[in-house]
Amino acid sequence: MLSPLVLIPTYNERGNLSSFVSAVRSALPGADILVIDDNSPDGTGALADEIAAKDTHVEVLHRNQKEGLGRAYLAGFAWALERRYSHVFEIDADFSHNPKDLPRLLEATENADVALGCRWMPGGGVSGWPWSRLALSRFGNLYARLILGAPYRDLTGGFKCFRREALETLGLDKIRSVGYGFQIETTWRALQSGLRVTEVPIHFTDRTVGVSKMSGQTFKEALVLVWRL
Repeated sequence: MLSPLVLIPTYNERGNLSSFVSAVRSALPGADILVIDDNSPDGTGALADEIAAKDTHVEVLHRNQKEGLGRAYLAGFAWALERRYSHVFEIDADFSHNPKDLPRLLEATENADVALGCRWMPGGGVSGWPWSRLALSRFGNLYARLILGAPYRDLTGGFKCFRREALETLGLDKIRSVGYGFQIETTWRALQSGLRVTEVPIHFTDRTVGVSKMSGQTFKEALVLVWRL
């Protein structure tokens, strides 16, 4: 029996959270949701508690401080494994990833251990980015693919679905990256572990509410990380 969990890490996402949780619940009614809030100063955590109080499918994990996307997801993975969920999703809270694609990623894991939402394949794409960010993303993916020898077209993407067994195999305690490089490292570890990884075309839309968490420092972390893996 499928028991999926959708992880939604948040930091100052109050303007998006209510509508995003509703969209996830509509797209995948049988899934539970874990909001992982890093002590957002805008009150995202308190809003998440209000949502959870009205919906038994929603839980909230409060963290004391902002420690990076990777640390938030690792906390969510541990929470999911303790509760024996069958599948675990990563997704951004700002509608950059369309919740309607959740069933497609889940379906893809029928014949794979990990499904990656891919922007850079036929049927995928990006909207709302300036040419500079498009170029940066394409360069980052090509750079990581060449250095690591990985066949996947979107190593830096953050929309994923893992089977529970895949998370148990990855060696989560060994993951070192905390920011942008986390996505590269988890996919690389899946490849090194012999897991079946597939890519699913998705369309990425830049956020319209709130401020992007992407920074030059997180990109630099990824550039250095690939040489350490």
